[in-house]
Amino acid sequence: MRHYGYLVVEGPHDIEFSYRLLSPYGLTRVQLLKDLDPVFERIVPSTFPHAGDLQKRVPVPLFLQSATHAIAVHSAVGDSQLIRTLEQNVGQLDDDAISSIGILLDADQQTPTTRYANLRGDMAAKGLALDATPGQITTGKPRLGAFVLPDNRNQGTLEDLLLESAQAIYPGLLASAQEHVNRALLDTGLTGEDVADVKKPAGRNKAIIGAMASILRPGKAVQTSLQDNRWLRAQALAIPRIAAVQAFLAALFELPRVP
Repeated sequence: MRHYGYLVVEGPHDIEFSYRLLSPYGLTRVQLLKDLDPVFERIVPSTFPHAGDLQKRVPVPLFLQSATHAIAVHSAVGDSQLIRTLEQNVGQLDDDAISSIGILLDADQQTPTTRYANLRGDMAAKGLALDATPGQITTGKPRLGAFVLPDNRNQGTLEDLLLESAQAIYPGLLASAQEHVNRALLDTGLTGEDVADVKKPAGRNKAIIGAMASILRPGKAVQTSLQDNRWLRAQALAIPRIAAVQAFLAALFELPRVP
């Protein structure tokens, strides 16, 4: 019998990050509906356009399966939608089937302590009791856990972890991307509106990652590079803060072996 898990994350980059950390455990992407475990068929959107919006991406989770596990990884498309996404989708699933529920979230606007405390309160209001400490697992049915990126202690985002990986895997490309972004910010031809996003708290890091991805996978999104390139493979998985997130996911979903 399979162990069923549900993980909600903030965006598409987090989905690919989660995939790369889970794939060493033998979990592979499900591409065809006919191959999807029937337990998860209820959360596959069945209408288009979604919510009547022709421009909105259909919110299909990433489904990962192995002989022993099936996990749905769902993007909430923003931190404010984490609880709503979890509630809407877990509510459609068989209560007896889901063994583990988890959340990955950033701490870009608040400290991890504040971010986790707010999340814990919101979860409690839905009858889901997170442990008092971020990154710890509440055992029971279901198992519950939330990890505040980058490390449950320091303020930051997923990009902080990707930059650590880049320093180990792509040091030359990282240096080039950093120089490119720094020079761009000195360009007097750019208006305040042009650089508004890059001047946000995590904006510079996102710009550097984007510049690197544009070389590794020209014309494609960052998440494609995370999926296809070496950001989160081999030695990158040994970087302590990345390894800590992988260990959290392995414990949450009771994965059968250490990569």
